[in-house]
Amino acid sequence: MSAASPALPFLRAPGAPPAAAERPLAELPLTVLVGVTGVGKSTALAALTGADAGMRVLPDRRDVTDAVMILPATGGAPVRDREDRFRLTAAYRQAHPGGMAQALGSLIADVSHWGETPVFDGLRGLDEVEYAAQAFPAWRFVALGAPDAVRVRRLLGRADAFDQVGAGGGGALREELAALRGVDAVFTPAELDELAALAQAGFAPADVLAKVKIVVSERRNYDPAAAEAFLRTLPPARALVLDTVALDPAGVAAAVRAWAGGEA
Repeated sequence: MSAASPALPFLRAPGAPPAAAERPLAELPLTVLVGVTGVGKSTALAALTGADAGMRVLPDRRDVTDAVMILPATGGAPVRDREDRFRLTAAYRQAHPGGMAQALGSLIADVSHWGETPVFDGLRGLDEVEYAAQAFPAWRFVALGAPDAVRVRRLLGRADAFDQVGAGGGGALREELAALRGVDAVFTPAELDELAALAQAGFAPADVLAKVKIVVSERRNYDPAAAEAFLRTLPPARALVLDTVALDPAGVAAAVRAWAGGEA
């Protein structure tokens, strides 16, 4: 990553000493969202950045990943396929055990733009969260979770151009789902039956297969349950862990606002 990146405005790599308005993100009381795709982070983000909170949102995980991990590895060529991105970020983590946490914590921020208490979306998995909590004691965390089958249904209910993977072609959907690498470690046969039945509910089989593939690919790289278990060992002022199935969006937003305001 160069000292300045169009994807990361008012942020830069370390090098020159910080200017008067610059602070290392490692030292700021950053609020970090933790969770994989489809757990409801958008609701928490809105609660943290609403009119009452007014926190600024740093460039998100995708932007930091592109600027720090992917573009340097591809010579500047963008990568959209989720499987290819997971492969490149896994290679980055081999050299940088803290992964995204390590990349983010290395940056210098202009606080005249980002403020003293920015928000980042987000970290994933035990390695990133544990590294961040131990290396950056000023950071605090909001973790959101949902069962994998629920995440698939949520992904099917939204139109996100980023959610792209190479989906399979013909054949019965149930058979294609069963053939995905690592699917048995994520979904039971009964859950795969239910997911295959989504085609009868009007969802295109290719879309169901693509969304399941996203969830399975993420789970090969990140363990949400392990990250949540670790965060539960931190003091309540540093970590909030929410089940976004047990709580509706309004409940999630209320819990996040109360915690951010010091009432949790």
